[in-house]
This record gives sequence, structure tokens and C-alpha cells, in this order.
Amino acid sequence: MKMNRSTFITMMLGSIAATTAFKSLPLYSMKHSSIIKPKALNKNSTIAITAPAGASSVSDIQSGIDFFQSMGLKVVIGNTVKTGTYFGYLSAPDTIRATEFMNFVKDPSIDAIVCARGGYGVMRMLPYLDFDVIRDNPKIIMGFSDITALATAIFNNSGLVNFHGPVASSSYNKFTVDSLKKSLFLNTEQPFEYTPYIEPTSVVLAQGTAEGRLVGGNLSMLVATMGTPYEIQTKDSILFMEEILEEPYRVDRMITQLLLGGKLDDCNGIIMGHFTKCEATSKSASFKAQFSLREVLMDRFQHLSVPVLYGFPFGHILEKLTIPFGVKARISTEEKSLTLLESPVIYEY
Repeated sequence: MKMNRSTFITMMLGSIAATTAFKSLPLYSMKHSSIIKPKALNKNSTIAITAPAGASSVSDIQSGIDFFQSMGLKVVIGNTVKTGTYFGYLSAPDTIRATEFMNFVKDPSIDAIVCARGGYGVMRMLPYLDFDVIRDNPKIIMGFSDITALATAIFNNSGLVNFHGPVASSSYNKFTVDSLKKSLFLNTEQPFEYTPYIEPTSVVLAQGTAEGRLVGGNLSMLVATMGTPYEIQTKDSILFMEEILEEPYRVDRMITQLLLGGKLDDCNGIIMGHFTKCEATSKSASFKAQFSLREVLMDRFQHLSVPVLYGFPFGHILEKLTIPFGVKARISTEEKSLTLLESPVIYEY
């Protein structure tokens, strides 16, 4: 539903009134060297759903509501979703979205914040977030795609482990749910185990084994935040990436930017998810002659001195892994595996 005039004016007045909260951070900041983790979810937990980027509605997120309620959790829906309105291609003005997000962060009754969807708009609200408050109120924060900008900014500036996983509008199929439960939920019968996830169909682009902290997300967003205070920090990391609807030459350009920016030299290893609909077709091709996506990836990665795996189940696909942003992990091209080396959440029995 499009906003009416009175709703538009009300939101804009709120936006104008809050502009003094805009904060400019120094470039390339990594504010906290110590990592903090949120508590695991249990049957007494409450999930808040908000739309920090594109517009959504309650009907759009019904699959997420149904899943969390089936786990015995309470679900609170933010006004950015509940009203069903949209502000251009955004769910609401920047300060409205930021305020709702921060209110959920500060609310002691909320245990986790799940983003309704991606789209576009997270970058616009980052200057209005208070990362010290986020650090003082650690809770599960989850999403993917455009939410990459939020995940990176939060980890860089608060040190909080957060999650590249399904949004509320995702499909909560068995594979996705199983991974989500292992990552976020308290399990008294089977505590966290250092079990590798093996993807036999993945492609080895450069061989080796490496350990580091998992950081990354959507390739477009990783590139879009470069040169800002919120850009990805890849030193000693395992960098993970996924993408959708970008032709091979655009993928080439973005990976090349990461290369030229030193981001791929700094990391210890790279694991790539699905690059959905990223092959040029006869209708979409921008050039008569093309490289395939695989040719681009081989060319850009094969000469790196770090292991690179392509084709793990995360990104814009139905069945997706939940990947903790900021925890230590190991990748092995011989095993075609990803292994978490620490729990991403705190278990309180």
C-alpha cells in the first residue's frame, strides 16, 4: 500500500527531527577488538521483525512468523512491516527505520531481530545507529543480501557476532530450518559440535586449508561500502560471498575492485555461495562476446595464495545455510568443507 499524504508528512517530520542523530565515523574503523556473542534462543524467547531496507508486509513474512511461532517463540512485528506502506523503494524514511531497529535493540524483552527482507536501503540508515548501545545489548540479528551492510557495520563497530541467514520472508524449508536451529537455538540434548559441513558439489578454485573469522555477504554490498567507515575488514578472515542478477562482467568488476582494494590479499581463505542468475543470456547480454561466470571466477581467484571454494548453499536460494558473521572457522578444499571452530551463541541452561 502506497503512503497517503498525511503519513508521508508525518514520517518526513520525524525524519527531519532526527537528523541531528546522524553520525560520521572515521574511515576503516574497527572499534572493538573483543568479540561478543548473543544468547541462544529458547522457548521463552521473543523475535522482533523489522524492515530496515525494502518495504514488506505481514503477508510477505508469514513463513517466518509461522516458523518462529512453531518453535514456541513470541513474534513482535515492527511498524515498518505492520503498516504495509512503502516510502518509494524503502519501507520508511531512514531515521524511522533506524529508530525502530534501535528500539528493538534496547528493548530487554526482545531476544532477536530478524530482518523482513533485503532490497535496498540499509546503507542509508547506518549513520543513525548507535553501535555502543548495540554492543551493550547483544542479541541475535539476522538477514542477508542488502542486510550485508548492516552485518558488516555492526561487527566492525560493536564486535557483535550476527548472522547471514534467512530473512522473515524466506522459505523455511527443512534444510534452512535445520541449519538455523544449529546456529541459533539452545539444544540441551546436543550441544554445539565442531562438525564440518561438506558440500561435495562445490568447485575448488584454489587449493588449501585456512582458518579465520567468517566475514562477508552479498558481493554488491561488500563493494558498495568500500571507502566508507562500514567497509568489510578482511584481515585474517575467511571471506564468504554470494550474488544475484549480475552479469559475469559485473561480477568481474566487483571482484577486481576487491582485489585492487587489497581485500582478497588480506583474507586467509574464500568461500563462495550461489551466484544466482549471474550468467549472461541472449536477451540480457551487454556484450556480444562473453566469459561464463565460472571462467570469471577461475581467472580472478586461481592465482591467489589462499584456498577458494565455490558453490556452498547460501545466498539467494531456497535452501540456505545460516552463517555466523564473526566466528572462527576453517575451510578445506580437500574435504570441500566449512567447519565452525567456536559456538556462535552463548548457551545459558
